[in-house]
Amino acid sequence: MQEYAIIVAGGSGSRMKSDIPKQFIKINGLPILMHTINAFRKYSETLTIILVLPNDQMTFWTQLCEHHLFSITYTLVAGGDSRFSSVKNGLRSIQENSGLVAVHDGVRPIISNEIIAASFAKAAENGSAVTGVPLKDSIRKVETNGDNAAMDRNNFQMIQTPQTFRLDWMRKAFETGYSDQFTDCASVLEAAAYPIHLIPGSYENIKITTPEDLRWAEIYLKNA
Repeated sequence: MQEYAIIVAGGSGSRMKSDIPKQFIKINGLPILMHTINAFRKYSETLTIILVLPNDQMTFWTQLCEHHLFSITYTLVAGGDSRFSSVKNGLRSIQENSGLVAVHDGVRPIISNEIIAASFAKAAENGSAVTGVPLKDSIRKVETNGDNAAMDRNNFQMIQTPQTFRLDWMRKAFETGYSDQFTDCASVLEAAAYPIHLIPGSYENIKITTPEDLRWAEIYLKNA
């Protein structure tokens, strides 16, 4: 079964306090996004990689690729005005009728071969595979009026990417209109009544959004 990876990168540099979008910030000499694409190509030479970027970032990305002699093969697709529409655009670029599609954050560069492989294997078996890790800290539910109460953290997981699904399921689920409740692909598929199966992620598989995340990733990748 053909495997696809849609890598979505549409963030800004606001929380990173950067003048350039966070996916283009360098870690150990390469933009974060290149580390992420490298990880998926390392997993498989036959994997079809689809990179979704905002239109206004494409020229800069092309310049970065030329500067770094970045030659990995991928399909470049223009994103939409939300993550939902960006993934939808990525799906439209796939011509085949069947396969497995992993959707991954462009700013999660520390993703292992083992997790990618497990994601595709679980989706091949059950139709879906959503990566997550148990909570470490205690949590409390906070109401709008300020009231709060302790919750059992064992009943929750932090959800990561990749999130991998059957292509036909994704196409059907993404036929719906956008909702503010769609925070990730799993929420879209769940709304369409498809089952969500969880697989173990990794605490190293962080989404780089703050300067602290960046420093940690620099140290990790330097010693990997």
